[in-house]
Amino acid sequence: MMRRRTFFGQVGAAGAASLGLAYPVRAQQSAPCSTEPRRNFEIADVLYMNHLASPADIRGFVMEGHASATFPNDRLRIENLLPSDLGQKANLVFWCPERFPDNVSIQWEFQPFREPGLAMMFFACSGTNGEDILDPKLKSRAGEYNHYKDGDIRTLHISYFRRRLVTERAFHFVNLRRTPGFKLVGQAPDPLPPVPDWPGPYKMEIIKAGQVVVMKMNDHIVLDSRNFPPDILGKYESGNIGFRQMAPLIGEYANLIVSKLITV
Repeated sequence: MMRRRTFFGQVGAAGAASLGLAYPVRAQQSAPCSTEPRRNFEIADVLYMNHLASPADIRGFVMEGHASATFPNDRLRIENLLPSDLGQKANLVFWCPERFPDNVSIQWEFQPFREPGLAMMFFACSGTNGEDILDPKLKSRAGEYNHYKDGDIRTLHISYFRRRLVTERAFHFVNLRRTPGFKLVGQAPDPLPPVPDWPGPYKMEIIKAGQVVVMKMNDHIVLDSRNFPPDILGKYESGNIGFRQMAPLIGEYANLIVSKLITV
C-alpha cells in the first residue's frame, strides 16, 4: 500500500491562468462549464504496478496491429513494423490485460524517439455490453481506428502527443475523445517539446473519477473535464487501458502505475 498523499487540489480559472493554460479550444465555445464539483482526490492504494522493463513484464499484454515490443533501454519500446504510407493499417494498440475500476489514477513515463506519429492512451475501455476488452467474443481488431470507433467497444482516449499531420506539428493540442463514434469531448494545449528537444522521460498521468477526467504532464494539469460543457463526457466506468501509437512514431514507456483514488 502506498502512503496516502494529496493528488491534486482545487483547480479553477485562476489556477489555469497561473499555469499559462487555456481550456479547451473547440469543445467549450459558448457553452457553460460542467457543474461537477471541484473535488480533491488522494491515492488510497496501488492497484497495479509494472516497470515495463523486460519481456516478463508484458506477459499477457495483447498487441493489436503489426508492431514490435523490445527493451533496448530497459524500457518498453514500441515500434510499428508496417510502413506509415499504409495509413491506418500501420497503427497499433497494446492492451494491458488488467481491468480496473472507476476512480483511478493512471501513471506512466513516456519518451518518443522518432517523429512524426501520435501517442494515445485508451482507458475505461470495455465491450458495449460491459465485456472485458479482450473478450474473444468481441470483433477482431488490428490497430485501424475504425475498429475502435465503429466497433462493439466503448472507450475514452486521450491523444497526448499528436505529431502525425503537418497541422498537428504546427500547433499542438491534446484531444480527449469518446467512442463509439468520434466525439471530441475536450481539447487543450499540448506543452510537450519536439523529439530533438526532449530532455528525458515525461511523467504522464490520467485521473478518471466519474465525470472527472484530468490529464497531467510532469505534475502540471493540462486538461480538466470540469471545464467542459455539462454531461459531455458520458458514462464510462471500469475497463482496460491500452497504449496506442500511429506510425512511424517510436516511443518508450515505463513505470505504469494504476492507483485507487478516494475523495477528500
